[in-house]
Amino acid sequence: MGVLIGVCLVILAIISLFVGVSDVSPISLLEGGADSTSAFLLFASRVPRTVAVLLVGASLGIAGLIMQMLVRNKFVEPGTTGVTEFATFGMLLVMIFVPGMALLGKMGVAAAFGLLGTWVFLQVVKAVPVRQLVLVPLVGIMLGGVVAAVTAFFAYRLDLMQSLSTWAQGSFASIMQGRYEFLWIAGAMVIVAWLAADRFSVIGLGEEFATNLGLDYRKVVAVGMVIIAIITAAVLVTAGVIPFLGLVVPNVVSLIIGDNVRRAIPWVAGLGAVFVLACDLIARVVRFPYEMPLSVIVGVIGAGLFLWLLLRRGSRAH
Repeated sequence: MGVLIGVCLVILAIISLFVGVSDVSPISLLEGGADSTSAFLLFASRVPRTVAVLLVGASLGIAGLIMQMLVRNKFVEPGTTGVTEFATFGMLLVMIFVPGMALLGKMGVAAAFGLLGTWVFLQVVKAVPVRQLVLVPLVGIMLGGVVAAVTAFFAYRLDLMQSLSTWAQGSFASIMQGRYEFLWIAGAMVIVAWLAADRFSVIGLGEEFATNLGLDYRKVVAVGMVIIAIITAAVLVTAGVIPFLGLVVPNVVSLIIGDNVRRAIPWVAGLGAVFVLACDLIARVVRFPYEMPLSVIVGVIGAGLFLWLLLRRGSRAH
């Protein structure tokens, strides 16, 4: 199965380099040489876009996996716990008070609000006596809905809805060289997650169990929160909101190989990259030469898979 994911990843990545309105094909590259327009488009646009898609798919999948370990629930990810909505609210504050802030500063603000959102969700889950497994993401969705409503209210009053929608819709259409490099920070967080994988596996068994094994539960949770916040912020300021990815991919991997985080991380990263690559290609060709927002394609497919997971596990929730 791992070999199949790797083969699909390579094939889809190669196809991604040559799909688009402009003529970038192996033939045009061979005929035009290194100084041709096709070569320029390949290295200035197609390669950065493909790399960005790979980084987003891998990192968001890992963010969802870590979130599920922290909450001990298979139905959560940054988009269903309010983390993305908190980060978006941070972006709105930047638009209001510091509209000229550099992209790195915007990512820092979004990460800080994403971290706040993760902490708030964890506190709400602890405070609310949620006994059914499927109700935990519903609590997160309601929390995110409240924050999104507040964000929309202020954006509407301040005539910033159109600007905010730029960040709210996930798309790689504007990705070019110099516009995606912050995603390498999200990629670095995947490595951090892999280094701490065994600790995340232990805290997934509960605070009491982890403490009895001598693990600093609060410290590991804090590391997980930082990983989630930074990945969410890096993706938000670069590509916008990509829904359901962090929920669906870890669950599919869990069904195949189980819940060992160290073993699951390469699978989640690879399958997440394949999933986003496939959806990005669909977004580019379904109404060619026009391009649909990636969030629409991922949302439709991800929502269907999310409902299937809920129905599949709902009867066994406790």
